[in-house]
Amino acid sequence: MPKPVFPRVTETTIIDLLRHGEVAGGQCYRGQQDDPLTAKGRQQLHTVTKPYSGWQSVISSPLQRCASFATELAQDREIPLKTEAAFSEIAFGEWEGKTAEELLKTDGEKIKSYWDNPVAVTPPGGERLLDFQQRVLCGWQDLIAQYRGRHIVVVTHAGVIRMILSHVLDMPITALFRLQVELASLSRIQVEPSDNEIWSRLVFHGVTDHA
Repeated sequence: MPKPVFPRVTETTIIDLLRHGEVAGGQCYRGQQDDPLTAKGRQQLHTVTKPYSGWQSVISSPLQRCASFATELAQDREIPLKTEAAFSEIAFGEWEGKTAEELLKTDGEKIKSYWDNPVAVTPPGGERLLDFQQRVLCGWQDLIAQYRGRHIVVVTHAGVIRMILSHVLDMPITALFRLQVELASLSRIQVEPSDNEIWSRLVFHGVTDHA
């Protein structure tokens, strides 16, 4: 994939990445299956966001486990809300809603190959990892262009956060799953002015307050 060409930044931009909380249906390859938050998941998000102020806009994945809380947050803080399909989770196709244990029984060879090489192997009916990377990073590019000099929060998914962080940290895509992203955790990226290209740094990662 060609390296994205980003616009020149003339002001510092702060972008907080918030993963959704606990979701109904338990842990599985959820992808774009549109399950709601549990009451616990909603409370996790309220707890982790309570200490933070200064957000000027909320951006959200359209999937309800993100968008429902993002709507509440925007209303509570009286700031604009925008949904962006670019920040939806990767699609797992026929694997969505199934646990790793179930897939080992029904599609063991394929799931093991995916774990070994997610770039080369795609879930049946799912989204190629390189296509997911292009989708997310194009969304990231647009975000930086539209909200330069502002402080925003993006309510999204573990896969999206991993992809953005791996880009910021210049990690190979093959190392993507080495990044742990907890439920209802907050990470911050600061985008600084630069004469040649965007210079971004990870300020903190994975903050939670709901152990």
